[in-house]
Amino acid sequence: MHFVDAKGLLSGSGGHFGMNIYRGCSHGCIYCDSRSRCYQFTHPFEDIEVKQNAPELLEAALKKKRTKGMIYTGAMSDPYMHCEEQLRLTHRALEIILKYGFGVAVQTKSDRILRDIDLLDEINRTAKTVVQITLTTYDDKLCSILEPNVCNTKRRIEVLEKMQERGIPTIVWLTPILPFINDNEENITAILNECARVGVKGVIAFGMGLTLREGDREYYYDALDRHFPGLKEEYIRRYGNAYELPSPRTCELMPIFHRICREHGMMDNPDEIFRYMDIFPEKYEQMSLF
Repeated sequence: MHFVDAKGLLSGSGGHFGMNIYRGCSHGCIYCDSRSRCYQFTHPFEDIEVKQNAPELLEAALKKKRTKGMIYTGAMSDPYMHCEEQLRLTHRALEIILKYGFGVAVQTKSDRILRDIDLLDEINRTAKTVVQITLTTYDDKLCSILEPNVCNTKRRIEVLEKMQERGIPTIVWLTPILPFINDNEENITAILNECARVGVKGVIAFGMGLTLREGDREYYYDALDRHFPGLKEEYIRRYGNAYELPSPRTCELMPIFHRICREHGMMDNPDEIFRYMDIFPEKYEQMSLF
């Protein structure tokens, strides 16, 4: 872990803003796209870059915004990595988001988000909170291989359940689904049935498969050699150096995905889900008139 003073923090406009306080990740997921060389990391991925002045940058930016909107975090680096326990920069950012009346959409795999559930609840009551959790693998043993340094899927489902108890809307990212590893009906069905049970609003799945780029591909293939001997050769034979690696079971699994989602009233269209997350509630604007 190393510290930097960043020049800026928020990206985006029009009521949709992105924020990444950390750069890199300690969760060790074998498929992580953020390792790709196109993101031009100048430090080892596990040597987390911490934007130590993030709270000051965020407050300065929000003071200038004339229009409220949603602030997204977690797309590139999980905001609830291990270092958040001590640094609490995500927590401080949420306090500032609450102070200035913005909404927040947090994407994570970690149950550390529960430390901020009261704060997320308060933001949801005054503006809007959406908690996004990534679920890929229902089997605990397999989950420990694919996502070794973070809580397992069953614990993440407990997080979703606790958010539902507070009335905080939740979205699940069912991605990536790895060819020949977790691309089976039992896995997909188990995850989706749990999503339905705990009241998830929508599930995002961009087909069944994963993407690999330079940097990410090498790390993933090294993991395949360690945990699934011989599978790397099958990937190379089938996919070569392709960016998109669809599961050969896509045509079987996607209808199952859509059927279960629709049976339980969960959104299953990514565009619809993104529109839902982007909508900033009118209640804040109405309150601000008085």
